[in-house]
Amino acid sequence: MSNELLWIIMMIVNFVGILIFYRFLGKTGLYIWTAIAAIIANIQVVKTVELFGFVATLGNIVYGTTFLVTDILSENHGKKEARKAVIVGFASLITMTVLMQIAIIFKPDTSDFSQEALTTIFSFMPRIVIASLSAYWLSQLHDIWAYHMWKNKFPQKKFLWMRNNFSTMISQLIDSVVFCFIAFWGVFELNVFWSILWTTYIFKWIVAAADTPFLYIAKNLYDKGKVNELVSIDK
Repeated sequence: MSNELLWIIMMIVNFVGILIFYRFLGKTGLYIWTAIAAIIANIQVVKTVELFGFVATLGNIVYGTTFLVTDILSENHGKKEARKAVIVGFASLITMTVLMQIAIIFKPDTSDFSQEALTTIFSFMPRIVIASLSAYWLSQLHDIWAYHMWKNKFPQKKFLWMRNNFSTMISQLIDSVVFCFIAFWGVFELNVFWSILWTTYIFKWIVAAADTPFLYIAKNLYDKGKVNELVSIDK
């Protein structure tokens, strides 16, 4: 199976996963998804693959879905709830980094077979996390701000595609530039570096454009009262 086909399948699986989390767990499901996506994306990003003739990092899809999450929250629940998702992503990344840095310090037993692989992935993690946190913070807050700016100007449902894509277009560029310069400058040769930066932006933007129908579905689920919020059960 080609990388391109796998990329499309992964994108669809991510979008459907978000809708399932939202349908059955409501806002809490989106916060959970944000935590999962933040962690997985920052592990996958250390793997480079060839897609459509370009070198790209693998974490683009999973990370790109965090913008869909904040757009759903912005559209259906407001700016405050969208910002909570950003905080959840931050907390998840920091917690994972601290715990995994401690984990690889442990002296492995002679029976261990994972230390080398874990060290290869997570010893690179602090720089990736600093890059990701910086890019995530700036781009997500811009996305939330821009989304509501466009929503205030064009509040009608028919313009949902506009506020979704227009807010994300610049946000993804901010994210890609900040992340790549902090994470990869000096790590790869210049031709590889620029290829990763621009393909990262292009692929993230494709993900953002492709998620538009799923934002409409999430909006319809909410409007029809089919979103089940996760609530506590009193004993």
